[in-house]
Amino acid sequence: MDPSSVLLTDKVAIITGGGDGIGKGIALTYARFGAHVVIADLNPAAGEAAAAQVRQLGRKALSIATDIRSLDQVKAMVERTVEEFGGVDILVNNAGGARPKEFMSMDPERWRRSVELNLMGLLNCTHTVVGAMTAGARRGAIINISSIEASRAGPLYSVYSACKAAMENFTKTAALELSRRGIRVNSIAPDMIDTPHTAELHTPQAEAAIARVVPLGQMGRVEDVAGAAVYLASDLSAWVTGITIHVDGGTFAGAGWIKQGESWTLFPDSTGVVDSPRETR
Repeated sequence: MDPSSVLLTDKVAIITGGGDGIGKGIALTYARFGAHVVIADLNPAAGEAAAAQVRQLGRKALSIATDIRSLDQVKAMVERTVEEFGGVDILVNNAGGARPKEFMSMDPERWRRSVELNLMGLLNCTHTVVGAMTAGARRGAIINISSIEASRAGPLYSVYSACKAAMENFTKTAALELSRRGIRVNSIAPDMIDTPHTAELHTPQAEAAIARVVPLGQMGRVEDVAGAAVYLASDLSAWVTGITIHVDGGTFAGAGWIKQGESWTLFPDSTGVVDSPRETR
């Protein structure tokens, strides 16, 4: 295998929500690996600031203020990308999010906003970018940023979790349907990632709790997600499509097990309940 397989030299990548957090981390990492980057973000100032950092790395960058919930805005963003850069090779569907609230305390308007942002935005961007990839006869890669909540119950995040579960199913179906076009579709499912949005977790109490529930003992970094995104966009994964990579420090594998001392337990602060081997049926 040629080491250059990991490079993204002169590839054109669109990253939604690329103005901060995970999206910005992916944008800067893609630039370091040789890609030109389009930041499609609802916040023009954040998008331009991220694009400026990409340019400092010696790659071309474009910031386009885009509300992914609007198909018209998405179409305009993709059209401008093609005009400026000649085509699209990579799409990272990263924009999304939710604020915690119990389902029965939510009103239909809040459901609708969450579905539009976390699911309709994915569909708008994927449909439009695939059209551009096909028109340009490019073999592309689509990476959907999901969440660990797609695979487990998400108290306070019911609609968001449902949208992320739909994203992962869509990833598998789109991977099959788009394979004949030479387009690969995969997902990344992070857990807690250290970004400005998780700043409240930098307290001794929160960090101690994280160390107990995350097998690798700490929150992830944006670079951890970006590394998986580089793999899925590069030729290293040329025969990989329709999968979800969990970038979560082992949380999903833990499935509720919590560190207690040097061992693991399902019943924190209990003594002798699960410390000895037992048969499970």
